[in-house]
Amino acid sequence: MKTLKSLLILMITTASFNALGQEKSVELLNNELANDKGLNMYVIERNIPGAGNLTTEELQAISKTSCDVLDSMGSDIKWLHSYVTGDKVYCVYMAKSEELVREHAQKGGFPANSVAPVKVIIDPSTATAKQ
Repeated sequence: MKTLKSLLILMITTASFNALGQEKSVELLNNELANDKGLNMYVIERNIPGAGNLTTEELQAISKTSCDVLDSMGSDIKWLHSYVTGDKVYCVYMAKSEELVREHAQKGGFPANSVAPVKVIIDPSTATAKQ
């Protein structure tokens, strides 16, 4: 339920920035999503051969494991969503530190081949933003 609430806040925040035609700074998104808890956004790249061929049941089991680990870690880390491609999974998290993201991966048995802090979010509306 916490993840759903965070995702809804992200969607509302994104829509409001799109309406304004402005670049979305991570600082503003952090304030909206993390309720000023000092969380930062991270993109995690996970090399998982055959990820795109995982069944719905396998993806559900992986998601449950991830959520169970997150629940045990407290409110300093949140999973927003993931993108499954052929041999990789890209996850978007809010966390107090990269170390927490890596700890989650270790506890869940997931690879975290790359963890990168998000600096700015852009989309097509960025091209027409007024300066």
